[in-house]
Amino acid sequence: MNDITVSTLVEMTVGLASGHDNKTRFDRLLDAIRKAIQCDSVVLLSLQGDTLIPMAMQGLTNDTLGRRFVVNEHPRFAEICATTQPVKFAADSPLPDPFDGLLLDHEGDLPMHSCMGLPLRFGEQLLGVLALDSVQPKMFDAISHRTLDVLSAIASSTLQMALNFSQLERQATQAQRQVDSLNEEAWEQKGGEIIGNSEAMQVLKADISVVAPSNFNILIQGETGVGKELVARTLHHNSSIHRQALVYVNCAAIPESLVESELFGHVKGAFTGADKHRLGKFALADGGTLFLDEIGELPLAAQSKILRALQNNEIQPVGQDTIDTVSVRVLAATNRDLKQEVDEGRFRADLYHRLSVYPITVPALRDRDGDIPLLAGFFLEQARRRLGITQIKLNRDALIYLCDYPWPGNVRELEHVINRAALKARARLTESSVVSLTISDIGPLDNLPVPRSNVRQSQQTQPNQHIDVSLGLRAATEQFQKQAIEQSLNQADFNWAKAARLLKTDRANLVRLAKRLGIVLEKTARLVDGSR
Repeated sequence: MNDITVSTLVEMTVGLASGHDNKTRFDRLLDAIRKAIQCDSVVLLSLQGDTLIPMAMQGLTNDTLGRRFVVNEHPRFAEICATTQPVKFAADSPLPDPFDGLLLDHEGDLPMHSCMGLPLRFGEQLLGVLALDSVQPKMFDAISHRTLDVLSAIASSTLQMALNFSQLERQATQAQRQVDSLNEEAWEQKGGEIIGNSEAMQVLKADISVVAPSNFNILIQGETGVGKELVARTLHHNSSIHRQALVYVNCAAIPESLVESELFGHVKGAFTGADKHRLGKFALADGGTLFLDEIGELPLAAQSKILRALQNNEIQPVGQDTIDTVSVRVLAATNRDLKQEVDEGRFRADLYHRLSVYPITVPALRDRDGDIPLLAGFFLEQARRRLGITQIKLNRDALIYLCDYPWPGNVRELEHVINRAALKARARLTESSVVSLTISDIGPLDNLPVPRSNVRQSQQTQPNQHIDVSLGLRAATEQFQKQAIEQSLNQADFNWAKAARLLKTDRANLVRLAKRLGIVLEKTARLVDGSR
């Protein structure tokens, strides 16, 4: 391959400089790379701690963005990260490719035959990796060192820019923290990343970023299984008291007779069985955060004591005559409608208003357009690590099946379904290095029978206009695509996300294809043929 052309270099640098956000810059970078280097897939990954996190990709299944790659668990990534030069892997390399079986436009578990990785460094610091793959052997052998040096330098600068804006400060802060508190250990063990890029999750993340640094008490609302505890951990982790303890209390699991003792403690002899002094959860959380999960289950008597603690920062252990002073930030969570509970007399109005200074609602999974593939990828990677599988993936029909389900149990239900399906698939494919989850592995889901055929068609998305085959295959195909997109947009009330779901495709890919075909939407929600 010849050196990178001046025109490609100019297009790349101008495109990156004019990008208004990280996603746009990353997409333009990958577009330019694929113009300079012929490949089937390209992925930009950021190194955060010991894990490579995909920031942008082309040519791979959508769930790839939800995966997290621990470097020392992937030999190819480990080799790339350990050097300062581009690494080209031989076609017969025995090292497993992290992206085997994830290629978007190829059916079956066809492994990659050409693989190349560029370590992205800024000075002495490794920022991430640019990984390119092709199903054709020896595709990267003739690429000059100059071309790779130029691409590596531009990709490194782009990633460095993104880190400066949104990640570098957090990464540096986390690197300087000493893992010397129970809360930090729990954060490392349980994980704290909120997976999801849907509009509903962007609103949630914005709310968290606004209120986390404050000392406000927060009411976290949402259905069972949406991830309220994860939100609470994130709020604490991003607060000014993150080095202090985060104390968890499941209010629904405390017997009513022991609620006061559990929350405020007791002294020796306070009641039968109180053979020693015991600190309550408020005292244990002094200086930090107290997470009261399922607060709607607390009896009214205990609610009045919590109100006093919130108003005056005072608690009184059972059997103790004196008052103790505490400083605690309270995060409360519930799957009940507390406003209705107040109206019906089952929850104190004054406590409700004290807790709901800044209420946060965690959206149900069915309201998170496009997040199911990302979450599935995240849980698949976790299952791969636990089960010791080289690679694990969802086949296309299985992913569509998951996206069609309303998920009454939300994210928790999705996690359990993925784990069960992974176990079944591993038992079924004991000799395969790539374990592919099928609809049969997932099994029947409530309110959604298993399809009898892998061929899934929607009458709503079948264009019924005549296709002029005399135009030739390419033009006829574009005509069909344009008709399908226009009909889907009309049926979706000109909502790109809904139209993408009708067509079983990714919203961003649909928008790009529509733009190429000359389809645009005016602000009046009217289709315009921009190709004319």
